[in-house]
Amino acid sequence: MTVDQTPLFVVADVHGHRAELRNALHDAGLTDATGRWSGADARLWLLGDYVDRGPDGIGVIDDVRRLTGQAAEAGGEVQALLGNHEVQLLAAYLFDTSTVPGWPEQDGFRGGWSRFGGRDDDLRRLGDEQISWIVSRPAMAVVDGYLLVHSDTIRYLEFGDSVATVNAGIAEALASRDAAAWLAFCGQMSDRGAFRDSEPASPDDPVAVMLSTYGGEVLVHGHSTLTKYFGVAPGEVREALRYADGRVLAIDGGVYEGGRILVTRLDVLPPPTTAH
Repeated sequence: MTVDQTPLFVVADVHGHRAELRNALHDAGLTDATGRWSGADARLWLLGDYVDRGPDGIGVIDDVRRLTGQAAEAGGEVQALLGNHEVQLLAAYLFDTSTVPGWPEQDGFRGGWSRFGGRDDDLRRLGDEQISWIVSRPAMAVVDGYLLVHSDTIRYLEFGDSVATVNAGIAEALASRDAAAWLAFCGQMSDRGAFRDSEPASPDDPVAVMLSTYGGEVLVHGHSTLTKYFGVAPGEVREALRYADGRVLAIDGGVYEGGRILVTRLDVLPPPTTAH
């Protein structure tokens, strides 16, 4: 495996907190005081959930799109994965309040999206450029030995047994206009908690299955906040949480729960304590 020697950073679950993202990237030395890329040849991966819950999800998407171009001009890289909230936003946009077969949620996908933090302003401002950007997002990547995904779930396996087939399967799901298929898709992308009781010695250990299937030595995810799902007090959120014998890194600092956006540098982390 060839490892890039340039700095590698990850961020997850901005959830419309545009100012907080700008401040976090500035503090990490990746942007200047105006929000322009200043990270030179550094690489930044965002792991999904740009919208909902916070005040300006569309602004977050537009900032990420802008930084992508600025970083490329400077010799760096900004990449972004798909999160479950982008899927839910698109479902609300495509199907609105239509009845969804097999789902009793009042007001259809729009009702469910709203209940899980959807913001009317995001839906109102969602345009063709943002939609095109969302549907072009991959769901996973392997970068320098890190398997990057949004959700702490094994349900990516339902889309294929390689990074390429998973991303192709996600793209196919995004292109569908079948409401029942979208309901299943939302469930797949929103699943969580698969790795917290991982037992490395077990032959069906979910962490080992994910890493052996898709590659990488450490799985990095957002989606499940450190504050709610890992019991870190909001005021104590300062760094990503490593668990499952060092093979999994949770990076969602729970900004919408009073935590913070974490910008985590991966290339300086020690290797996992247990090989998969």
